[in-house]
Amino acid sequence: MSFHYQNGSLYAEDVSIMEIAQKVPTPFYLYSEQILRSQMRAFSDAAQKRLKSSLVCFAVKSNANPAIINVFSSMGAGADIVSEGELLLALKSGIPADKIVFSGVGKTREALTLAVEKEIKQINLESEEEAEMLNEIAAKADKKVRVAVRVNPDVDAHTHHKITTGKKENKFGVAWQEARPLYQRLAKTENLIPVGIDVHVGSQLLETEPFEEAFKRTAEIVHTLRSDGIRLQTIDIGGGLGVAYQKTDKPCSPDDYIAVVEEQLGDLECEIVFEPGRFLVAPAGVLVSRVVRVKHTPSKDFLVLDAGMNDLIRPAIYDAYHNIAAVKEKEATQTFDVVGPICESSDVFGKDRMLPAMRPDDLVVIETAGAYGSSMGSNYNFRPLCAEVLVSKERFAVIRQRQTFEEMLALNRPAPWL
Repeated sequence: MSFHYQNGSLYAEDVSIMEIAQKVPTPFYLYSEQILRSQMRAFSDAAQKRLKSSLVCFAVKSNANPAIINVFSSMGAGADIVSEGELLLALKSGIPADKIVFSGVGKTREALTLAVEKEIKQINLESEEEAEMLNEIAAKADKKVRVAVRVNPDVDAHTHHKITTGKKENKFGVAWQEARPLYQRLAKTENLIPVGIDVHVGSQLLETEPFEEAFKRTAEIVHTLRSDGIRLQTIDIGGGLGVAYQKTDKPCSPDDYIAVVEEQLGDLECEIVFEPGRFLVAPAGVLVSRVVRVKHTPSKDFLVLDAGMNDLIRPAIYDAYHNIAAVKEKEATQTFDVVGPICESSDVFGKDRMLPAMRPDDLVVIETAGAYGSSMGSNYNFRPLCAEVLVSKERFAVIRQRQTFEEMLALNRPAPWL
């Protein structure tokens, strides 16, 4: 176990979290390299076992720390990116350009120009208008650009409405009924080469049924396009594989998931591109926070932490559940609402949580926080971005320093008339 109790205290691999907290100011994110590698191996091994050709592209949006990306790069992963900044970050973190796929509904002219210049593996188009802009950019650069069309399959992912992406009312992709004529137009362009199809139905899926439905529709489109003489080489099926945030969550395994991929898409002789993010990094990270005070009221007790919704916003915007545990191993005897210091009523990490009796300066961890934690952090309430730490066996290193107030102020300028 990478996170485990030893001698009455919580450890990350072979390092005491209390020891790290003596040297790194709280709050901070703490990641286990062992879990990162274990999750990647589980996914890539399942893909290699069942599929003739596949590529695992880490979804950079889930965790944008270069050290984390470099772990996956060292294991042969590519990158799924959604912005110009993420493209530069992926390249700097060791991802080869020919393993980078560019998704996202709002790619700017500048971002597309950079992608063409770097000759990345594939650009996933989300509209005819985007295709027209990209063709113009490619023509100006005198380059042939490999593209796929993101098709919206209109499939209910049975997940939180704010992280579903494959319903017809969502902003993502081209309606599946409109995909065929768009591919036909792409095939006639001078500078765009339609090599793939892209489909993604949502995030944190715990069952295979939505995947199965989406992949069936994808296979139908591939067969239809082949009848038009358009032979696709890649099928990008996005991410979405869920993780267990609480004990009642029963996510499907990578092998179960990829068995569905094999059944629906395995005979199409295409490279299958995966874009996992949450599955790879969520279980590997915790947010370590210190108790500021225990606040007693007539109705309930509040455990006030030094971490806030600016550090981990998922509970505030998704009603997301994260387990909360004390770093000192003691019997849970008291119920708290665990909250942060932000001046918002939504700054709550968990309600009615059973924990040991707590005192100021005690440490807690907010679990399964490796995905969409630090990458969604902000300076709200003028709070600095927190540090990030990576553990590997008995070693640990700060992989992002805590932001200083001087750094936060550095980009501001006074108005000359004031």
